[in-house]
Order: sequence, then structure tokens, then C-alpha cells
Amino acid sequence: IMALRDELLKSIWHAFTALDVDKSGKVSKSQLKVLSHNLCTVMKIPHDPVALEEHFKDDDEGPVSNQGYMPYLNKFILDKVTDNFDRQDFNKMCWTLCFRKNLNQSQLFITNDDAFKIWCIFNFLSEDRYPLIMVTEEIEYFLRKLTEAMGGSWVEERFEDYKLQLNSKQQSLNVWELIGVVGSGHFSKGMDRQTLSMGINEVYQELILDVLKQGYMMKKGHKRKNWTERWFMLKPNSISYYVGEDLAEQKGDILLDGNCSVEALQDKEGKKCLFLIKSSQKSFEISASDKKKKQEWIQAIQTCVTLLRQGRPAPHREARQKRRELRLKQQAEQEELELRMRELQTANEVKQLELENMRKALEEAAANAAEEEQRRLQTQTELQDRYRMDLEREKTVRQQVEEQVAQKSTELEQYLQRVRDLEDMYGKLEDALEDERRARQDEEAVRRLQARRLLEEEATKRAELEQIHLRQQRAISETEAEKQELEKERLAKESALQAAMKQLDQLEQERQGALEQYQTVMKKLEHATNNTKTWKHKVAEHEGLLRLIQPGSKGQQLITNWGPAAFSDAELNLREKQWQEMKNHTETRAL
Repeated sequence: IMALRDELLKSIWHAFTALDVDKSGKVSKSQLKVLSHNLCTVMKIPHDPVALEEHFKDDDEGPVSNQGYMPYLNKFILDKVTDNFDRQDFNKMCWTLCFRKNLNQSQLFITNDDAFKIWCIFNFLSEDRYPLIMVTEEIEYFLRKLTEAMGGSWVEERFEDYKLQLNSKQQSLNVWELIGVVGSGHFSKGMDRQTLSMGINEVYQELILDVLKQGYMMKKGHKRKNWTERWFMLKPNSISYYVGEDLAEQKGDILLDGNCSVEALQDKEGKKCLFLIKSSQKSFEISASDKKKKQEWIQAIQTCVTLLRQGRPAPHREARQKRRELRLKQQAEQEELELRMRELQTANEVKQLELENMRKALEEAAANAAEEEQRRLQTQTELQDRYRMDLEREKTVRQQVEEQVAQKSTELEQYLQRVRDLEDMYGKLEDALEDERRARQDEEAVRRLQARRLLEEEATKRAELEQIHLRQQRAISETEAEKQELEKERLAKESALQAAMKQLDQLEQERQGALEQYQTVMKKLEHATNNTKTWKHKVAEHEGLLRLIQPGSKGQQLITNWGPAAFSDAELNLREKQWQEMKNHTETRAL
């Protein structure tokens, strides 16, 4: 019932569209009354003219749209329809309403009747969506059928060229475009009008009238047992036979069902190519013109019986349904593929965004690492400068101390030359000064050695850190495929960096140890200085025994009983105090 309703709606849609003169999508109520009355008449449905007015009584006086007419059409017409009317009369009525508005007969090589048959074929092969169109696959199927019916050969290249033109526009045709293509003779070149008309009629009979096979054969009568030539027409559920192929006078029907059978017979009574059709009511003996025709008819009848047993439709209707299902499946697969492509594209964009963010993060990390390295290098440079200034300052202090020690040694030598009784004391004092000098030399050697080793190790570690940094820079620029390996290598390099930092800490500890050694040497120097002070005190105690001798001044000289240029007690104390202050000042600067 639903299939019948869908087919009827296509013809009604053409009629409704034809009534829409100004193409506004609406039709006046008066025209809908005429259309509804004609539909009820051809489909043998009782017509209620009041129902239309009642249905649209709430609307204004304006025209009615297709959506507004559909509820009335379904309720009052299509819901009441049965398959007891002439489908061809119904199609003729709808064709009459629509062809005058859309068809230009003067430019076609076909008759109005042929155009009507193409219109019916279009409704059969068109898609179940509105506005009605016929897709490329169905156009090729129809034109191929038409070419075979005309006895011509199908030219694939010609249709491929035409299909390219369709693809550049809309990939489909409406009914009037299809009639124009067939009526222009584009695909029937070399054929006359009669051949084209016969081909259209044959395709129409097969697709619309469900005529699976037809032709002249001899039939044996049931009463007189005589053989008479008849025109047989095979349909899915019956075989009709007529006096002639014009179908003017029908002589009878052979009803087919799942219990019917067909079998070949031996030649008899001077008749050849015999076969027997057994129906539920009678048996019919038929004689074909030759063995090929006989076999074709037996095969066609057996196919109809098999389809009836299985409850399947006619082959061309089943093939149409399979093509539609295949197109729907392909369309669904295409939509699914497009959906998956969109999902993949979205996922790819997300991945690209993640990679871009990761790249930016790596660049930012590299920039931070470079900045940190720059700060570390600057700090290291400042420390080196500070160490160098300290070394220079220490060198200057050391030179000053050495000069003072040399000066004091000269003074002591003068003391030793001038003082005879205190030679032993001055010898011990000289030993003490020698210990002090060696301590300072040891201190200087240790400090230089420690400083040199610290500088060399720091330079080595700095070079290693720079190499690690350069390798990290190169590792960052590597491709995404090596990211995991580079991550492990970076961790290893960080471990090496941590180890280097530990070594730097160890060097710092060693520097502290060197500093402690330096302090120890300074303590020794201070001890030696204290010993020197002790000996100077002893020299002062022996002031009554001798006087220290020093070069005399050019000015007034103090003359005592010891002779000129001898120190008095006050002068010696003053010189001792000045020497001690200078020594303390030198030690303070050295520390």
C-alpha cells in the first residue's frame, strides 16, 4: 500500500505543481476542488465536495500550499484508495494537467503519447524526494534499455560525455529535461521516429505495465482442439492473449500462482516447439515459432512462478529497489566517510595545536635555559674578576710585606754588625724571620696552587656545561619522532650537570680548606712575629749593656758616652712602637 501511495503521490505532485502558475508554492481552492474531484473520479473514490471546504475553513481566502493540501489528500483520498482502478487513466489525467504548461511539442521528434510514456517511466525511476529528479545512474539505465529496445548498440563514450555535462551542472534531470533529451534524438541518431516510438513503448510496457515478455504463438483450443495464433503478453501474475498485437480484443487470461508449472512437450499433431502451462484451473498447450522462443518463454514463465512463490516483485522493480538501496548505502557510507574525515581533521587540528603548544613550550624552556646560562656565566665572570682582583691585591700586599721584611732584614743586619754582644740573639731573631719568610712562601705557594687548580677546574666545568647546553640546544631542534630519546638524554645530561655542580661544591670545599691552610700559615707568621717581638724586648732589656747603631743624621746628633749615632732608650722604644704598628697594619690588609 505504501509503495502504491508513493507512486500516486509523484503523479499528483506534477499536477499540483502545474496548477501553481506563478510558482509561489500555492494553489487556489477552486483549482484544488477540480483536482480533488478528478482524482476521486479516476481512482473510483466517493467524492465529498464539502470536505475540502470543511478542511480549510480555518484558512483565509488565499491559496493553499502543498503542505496544507497534503493532510486533506492523505485523509480523504489516499487513505481510501484501493488497487481497483485503471492506473493508466490516473496517469493520463495527471499528465493532461501538467504537460501543456511545461512541454514544447514543436521541438521534439516524438509524439505526445511517447512523451507521456517517458513521463510515466520518469515517475517510476525517480527518487522518492521532492522536487522529483532522476539521478545519473537511472538515466543511464533507461537510455540503455531504450537503445536495446530499438535494436541499437549502446555507445558508452557518448553517455560518458553527456554525464560529464550533467556533473558540471546538477548530476540529475527533471522530467521535462529527460523528455527533451529523448525527444531531441541525441541518443537515437540513425533511428527513425517509428523505431524510437516502438522502443519507448517497449520500455514503457516492461517498466510501467509490467510486461515481462510478449509475442505471437499458437494456442490449442479447449473445445474445438484447433490451433490458433494469438498475441501473448506475460506479466508477473498472469499471461494474457489477444487476437493481435494492437490489443484490441482480449481472448483470455492464464492466471499464475505459486502452484503453476511449465514443461516442454514432444512434437505432435504436426506442431513443433510445444510446451505445457499448468495453472490451478486449466492446462494450456502452446507452440512457439522456434526452439529459442520456446526456451525463452519457458524460462520467463518459470521465473514468474518462482517470484510468486517467494513473494518477490517483478525483476525490474526488484532491481530498482536494489539500486536505490545501494545508492542509499553508498550515500550513508559517503556521509560516514565525510564524518570520519571531519573527525580526523578535527583530531589532526587538535594534534597540531598540541604540537604547536609543545613547540612553544620547548622554545620557552630553551629561552629560559639560555637566560639562566647567561646569568650563570655572568655570575662566574664576576666571581673570576673578583678572584683576580683579590689575587692582585694579595700580590701587592705580599710585595709590600716582602719589601718591609727586606727592610727589616737590613736593619737587623745593621744591628748584627753594630752589636757584638747580641750576635746570638740576633741569630735567633734571624732564624725566626727566616721561619716567617718560609711560612709566607708556603702560604703563597699553597694559595697559588689552590687558586690555579680552582680556576682550571672551573674552566673545565664551564666548558662541559657549555657543551651540555649546546647539545640540549641541538636536541630541542630534533624532530618529534626523537622526542622520547631526547627526553632521556636530557635527563642524563641534567644528572651530569648535577654531578658537575656537586664537583663545583667540592671545589668550593677545597677552596675553604685552602683558606683554612692560609689562616694556619698566617697563624704561623703571627707566631714568628711574636717571637721576633720577644727578641726585640730582650734587646731592649739589654739597653744598659749596649746601644743599637744606626746611620747618623745630617742634623744635630745625640752624643753619649757610647759615641755618636747611638739610640737612647726613648728613641728605641719609639722605633719599636712604629715598627709594631706597621706590622699590624700589614697583617690586617693581608687578611
